[in-house]
Amino acid sequence: MITEKDIEQFSAQCNEIFKQVARDVIGQKEVVEWTIVAMIAGGNVLLEGVPGVGKTRLVRSLGRVFDLPFSRIQFTPDLMPADVTGTNIIVKDEEGNSSFRFQPGPIFSNIILADEINRATPKTQSALLEAMQEHTVTVMGVSRKLAEPFFVLATQNPIEQDGTYPLPEAQMDRFMFKLIVPNPTLDELMQIVDMTQKTMKEVADAACTGEQLLRMRETANQIPVAEEVLRYAMTLTSATHPNSENASEAAKKYVRVGASPRAGQALISAAKVIALIKGRFNVAYSDINELAYPVLRHRLKMNFEAIAERVTADDAIKMIVEEVSKNYKAKK
Repeated sequence: MITEKDIEQFSAQCNEIFKQVARDVIGQKEVVEWTIVAMIAGGNVLLEGVPGVGKTRLVRSLGRVFDLPFSRIQFTPDLMPADVTGTNIIVKDEEGNSSFRFQPGPIFSNIILADEINRATPKTQSALLEAMQEHTVTVMGVSRKLAEPFFVLATQNPIEQDGTYPLPEAQMDRFMFKLIVPNPTLDELMQIVDMTQKTMKEVADAACTGEQLLRMRETANQIPVAEEVLRYAMTLTSATHPNSENASEAAKKYVRVGASPRAGQALISAAKVIALIKGRFNVAYSDINELAYPVLRHRLKMNFEAIAERVTADDAIKMIVEEVSKNYKAKK
């Protein structure tokens, strides 16, 4: 049973994590908070932004703050699956006998930075699918369990098209959140330049161990979700499907393919963490509405009408949330 002391400890731990990350990352408060929420909830994160806005620095800083082994994989068109997962190599013993030995790849770490993930071919991108979902890696028919906690934090550049490969839908669905990293404001830009003139290295201190992170996740899992709130979250997910019985008018007009059941799971898992950070014992409707954007924006496929009218996924989500929320209030 979760107690008030558990909530206080959880909140204090989160505040310390936010404080340490802020030593390395200027601004980007919302992106930092959502990334940490996803990590506590056990999800992977896709960070999208133009070069130089601090995506890679944020992930490196999180590796320091959570005091976890960290691997960086720079995705390029010539990267092969074995370069990610590892492979069997031939080794000889003292007597000259040959045998196979597994050489682990960089995926065998706790925090994986998949830098510029859309630069790798679909064949290499697919090497991450099993690791992201099952937290296992299968090479030559042998499955190996990855150490917990395990996260993939990927970055991609939205404006570059040459030499990039769109992420397959199955992989996009395995990211709990897609976060848009905005350009810094003038004041933030001045602080960034001032800070990086002194040192380019991260200076954040460890604020949470892997064991503490797993305990925080267990605490969050105990947060209750009222049946009505759960139904609201699932209705919101269902409303993104244009052919669903709960389809919203916005989905019928602008959406070609809606969100998967993983979106519903992500909404609830992350909402529990947010409730604890805000010092609450239960998940609220507002938590679900707040999470709709990072959870759904990469799972909605917009149709031609949306493209023609320049309606983005975020625009559609706003319309869907307003419609579902209004209908729920009307029923009450």
